[in-house]
Amino acid sequence: MASGNHTGRYTSGRDDASVPAGSAAAGTTATLTPAAARVLDVASRLFYDRGIRAVGVDTIAAAAEVTKKTIYDQFRSKDALITAYLQRRDRWYRDWVTSWITEHPDTDPLLAVFDGLGRWMSEVGPRGCAFVNAFAELSDPVHPAQRIARDHKAWLRDYLAELAAGAGHPDPTTLAARLLTLHEGAIVLYSAGADPAAADTARGAAAALLAPTGQTVTRYPGASGS
Repeated sequence: MASGNHTGRYTSGRDDASVPAGSAAAGTTATLTPAAARVLDVASRLFYDRGIRAVGVDTIAAAAEVTKKTIYDQFRSKDALITAYLQRRDRWYRDWVTSWITEHPDTDPLLAVFDGLGRWMSEVGPRGCAFVNAFAELSDPVHPAQRIARDHKAWLRDYLAELAAGAGHPDPTTLAARLLTLHEGAIVLYSAGADPAAADTARGAAAALLAPTGQTVTRYPGASGS
């Protein structure tokens, strides 16, 4: 059984075949027991607020008011719990962005992404990007956190390209890459305290990128990241 402290080297623990089908370690949290759901909630908060390496299984068990055995029964190892945390956060942000765009139809979707980001940073993620943080902490290239982080960024880039193509931009791939750079830069500047209005700043830069294409940016009165 894995130790309570992450070693920095990924090991899968028991064979995947022995993982309960409904457990977070198996890739879904839909059928977790109440205790396991509480573990994931607590671990997610602690991992994000304090850092993955700084939080051991003992700390999670105490905060969730469960035994370490409960954690290992449901998640098999700390690494599997980390994976469940990142998978759930990935789905959360995807839903956040797409829902924000749907709920703000009068705003250019490519700019609404930055409005949604501003709200996310102020309400959910003031300490930077959970995926970048995990990528930096878990440097082992075979750790699932590395793949989840890369896939998360790839999804956002592809989603931006899809939005750009839908708007008729002549080079959606290049535009998406530039907008992703603005998006990621805004997260870093906001979390470092260098620019409390980083989402607004990035939105303005995005609008400048869109203007030469013939899109009329001024007709979209969306909120500016608040």
